[in-house]
Amino acid sequence: MTILVTGATGQFGGLAVRHLLDRVPAADLAVSVRDAGKAADLADRGVDVRQGDFSEPDTLRFAGADTLLLVSTNGPDEIRVGQQNAAVDAAVRAGVSRIVYTSVSNAAISPLGLAKVHAATEAHIKASGVSYTFLRNAMYHENYLGSLPQAVESGTYVTAAGTGRVASASRDDFALAAAIVASSEGHEGAVYELTGSRAWSFDELAEIASDVAGKPVKHVSVPSEDYLANLLAADLPKFLAELFTDIQVNIGRGTLSEVRSDLGKLIGREPTTIEDAVRAAL
Repeated sequence: MTILVTGATGQFGGLAVRHLLDRVPAADLAVSVRDAGKAADLADRGVDVRQGDFSEPDTLRFAGADTLLLVSTNGPDEIRVGQQNAAVDAAVRAGVSRIVYTSVSNAAISPLGLAKVHAATEAHIKASGVSYTFLRNAMYHENYLGSLPQAVESGTYVTAAGTGRVASASRDDFALAAAIVASSEGHEGAVYELTGSRAWSFDELAEIASDVAGKPVKHVSVPSEDYLANLLAADLPKFLAELFTDIQVNIGRGTLSEVRSDLGKLIGREPTTIEDAVRAAL
């Protein structure tokens, strides 16, 4: 059985490949990457490295793969949908037996702007006739850890989420789940809703950071328009600023607070807690 992973030099894809190499021989693993040079270490280990660009469908070489782990791409929505649909079409042409796709929580019904892309890709996969498994990942802990050092220094952690809660988990736990599903049988047609073991608020995150750093950190929630303006002032691309703000607003509305048990069941243990993630980050 050959497993092909897209985006293997990215943060998520790289972790998934690492976990796959713990489970299958390197000779049974292939990766599709935009820059093959960045995957030289994988080639040295015996992984089949294939250059491919989602924006150039003719470069996508999925032949010989039984399972495709399709890691969702980054970028503006209209570009992502086209890229991911092109990858699905390439998989069909290559005779891939199963597509494992990294989606987002409750993709088909979520009010998240982010969910529109994932819902469209899920629909395209279903229409393709290829067997599938959807991994609907919640938010990553890491989305909220990068700004912690600055928050500790300033004493303020700013969001637009109010008292909303988010059932996040670590990127590595999600990647481990993806590797387990891609390398094992019995997941055909499954839709896994993957979350952390509890939902936490940003008030709690600030308290955890205060305890770990030994300095007071306060959570301050601002209006969404102010949050967006701050991101744009920091030179974040407009589509990302709007995406992050939309996620914050939806956290405030409770959209991402539901806790499910699928992740723990797949990886065989409790997911990494937000407390442990903060300790590691600080």
